[in-house]
Amino acid sequence: MEKKPKNQFQLHPWHGIKIGESAPNIVTTFIEITPSDSVKYEIDKASGFLKVDRPQKFSNIVPALYGFIPQTYCAEEVAKICMEKSGKTNIVGDGDPIDVCVLTERNITHGNIIVPAIPIGGFRMIDGGEADDKIIAILKGDEVYDDWSDLDKCPESLIRRLKHYFLTYKGIPGEGAKPNVEITHVYGKEEALKVIEASQKDYHNHFE
Repeated sequence: MEKKPKNQFQLHPWHGIKIGESAPNIVTTFIEITPSDSVKYEIDKASGFLKVDRPQKFSNIVPALYGFIPQTYCAEEVAKICMEKSGKTNIVGDGDPIDVCVLTERNITHGNIIVPAIPIGGFRMIDGGEADDKIIAILKGDEVYDDWSDLDKCPESLIRRLKHYFLTYKGIPGEGAKPNVEITHVYGKEEALKVIEASQKDYHNHFE
């Protein structure tokens, strides 16, 4: 009788894919949407399949590859850093894996793929009292972005564009950012690695 392979089912992108042996310096990322997508896709937590979250509102298109870091979770440890750095209280984690934007000059036109990435910084975003950090990374091996070892080496115009997307992608043009959404800090590589490590602890505490 022919033996069946041990791994005959697709791994869940959040729980089944390893973050990588070199994490947090190099992390595996799962890409959900790309700049060419006019629909916002996200992982269905129960099945692991991509689902349509909503059409992208108006002309607000994500300016980079966007997804999450597997085997991370935004809960108590991530919220603790957020409160320490922002001075705010009663912050909780948003209950999702850590979000990531991956910068590359390569024309990657579809999501549902695994991408190795090097974190270089992030945004401390708070959405309705929930810590919702956005890690910024570069595609590992991308020669154009290879010199961007820290977020402070990125052009300010790119930082503004990323910030504008995250502050307005749920809103209506002309109304500006939602009043309960803010980016309190733009931080560099060192702090980004600490946030990822905290999210790994949260994942371990809640899922392992």
